[in-house]
Amino acid sequence: MGDSVDFDVVVVGSCNLDLVSTTSHLPSPGETLRAIDYEEHAGGKGLNQAVACARMGARTAFIGCVGNDSAGTMLRDLLNAEGINTSQLVTVDGPTGRAFITVDASGENTIVIVAGANAHVSETLITLPSSKVLLAQLEIPLEIVTQVFSQAHNAITVLNPAPAAALSPELLSLCDIAVPNETESAALGGTKFLLGAGVKTVITTLGERGAEISDATSMTSIAPYKVDAIDTVGAGDAFVGALCAGIARGETIEHASRIASLAGALATTVRGAVPSLPTRAAVMSLYAD
Repeated sequence: MGDSVDFDVVVVGSCNLDLVSTTSHLPSPGETLRAIDYEEHAGGKGLNQAVACARMGARTAFIGCVGNDSAGTMLRDLLNAEGINTSQLVTVDGPTGRAFITVDASGENTIVIVAGANAHVSETLITLPSSKVLLAQLEIPLEIVTQVFSQAHNAITVLNPAPAAALSPELLSLCDIAVPNETESAALGGTKFLLGAGVKTVITTLGERGAEISDATSMTSIAPYKVDAIDTVGAGDAFVGALCAGIARGETIEHASRIASLAGALATTVRGAVPSLPTRAAVMSLYAD
């Protein structure tokens, strides 16, 4: 792929307003807890990963939908401030997506997603620009992910299958790289199933245990970078964004994954999804060590 493409990474995905409560522990069924803290942040896997790509130095475009409310205006302004192209971020009637997040004292979290405007991402809204990498997740309609991957041309297609959902053989066959976490991988049938269905490379993130890269002939372990985690929200998105930025720069998948593992670890040291996403300078200063 040459440098004549429009962008390094095009992200087709979701954007949400994250409503984050901090509690002593995650609530059990029927339990009511008093929150220790409450914050609102920009979020949604698509937006998070687009910001992560841009902060890691990739020329990034975002395709998706926001509602005609104050949250939609705020998210558009944030993407623009990060230097991300928003010419195909469409405003639709109705509310912007929301994510209700609970984070406990150890940094673990639970998340409930309300799709809102993200459910309105449709083929009529998308004119896919050329890019080195095309990235999508599963917080927008599945048929749209399949459609854009089928139109990827020479771009490397990367799917973060989150939240996990039943995926068609057609979509899996269009994936160059799938990046699930352990829970998502199990829900999708595991690495062996994904490779057998046509995914060329599966990178499974393992949290504090790093990651594993698998293809048809080999498996490579990616060591974790040890940090004192305070909030795991956004760590997976930091990993995916750094990975895609690295691949767009022409790095090998293994090298890009090692940098992505460090980016994911750094993201756990700051609260909130977007606030936690590290810059390339921050990541590479530690990678050099």
